[in-house]
Amino acid sequence: QVQLQESGPGLVKPSQTLSLTCTVSGGSVIAYNSYYTWIRQPPGTGLEWVGAIRYDGSTYYSPSLKGRASPSRDTSKKPFTLQLSSVTPEDTAIYYCARETDLVRYYTRPPILRGQGTQVTVSS
Repeated sequence: QVQLQESGPGLVKPSQTLSLTCTVSGGSVIAYNSYYTWIRQPPGTGLEWVGAIRYDGSTYYSPSLKGRASPSRDTSKKPFTLQLSSVTPEDTAIYYCARETDLVRYYTRPPILRGQGTQVTVSS
């Protein structure tokens, strides 16, 4: 059974780059037609799609992040990562990684196959 686990710094200062890692266990990272997706939930708001990386390495990110998001992967070690540059307090959220079988850009409910989430706070 595939399991996902996010990890991150917890606290990041404004203007720095946030780096998050999602470790995949119990299955193949390069599963055909899979999309490894990053989602976040800021305080008091709904889920927001951040970006994704497809099994073939194609990357996608939310236009609202204005090019600050960079999904990537390291198949040899089974993690996939997200870097978010020039963070501001508005990037404070719980960040989730998930695996989908299609590119999903809008969430009204949490994805089925996801990690437990990691809290990221942007503050000086």
